[in-house]
Amino acid sequence: MNFIDIIGLFAGICVTASVIPQIVKVWRTKKVKQISLLTFGILTFGIAIWVVYGILKKDFPIIITNSISLFLNLIMVYFLIYYEKEE
Repeated sequence: MNFIDIIGLFAGICVTASVIPQIVKVWRTKKVKQISLLTFGILTFGIAIWVVYGILKKDFPIIITNSISLFLNLIMVYFLIYYEKEE
């Protein structure tokens, strides 16, 4: 792994980790009224495209970090849909 890959991984980890506090907050409070499903839907779609891009380029930092980010954002989209019914 070279220095450029390390920078890519670090950037990807920061972006991926950014959604975790929101997921934890929603999981604890079960409140999603102030969170936009459209925003998270578009973000999740964009991340899925980044995964495809990474696969096509065979760029492992992009594939790994965006795959994890995709998973986390899908959890958030699920919470938004599931908990919206309860409010």
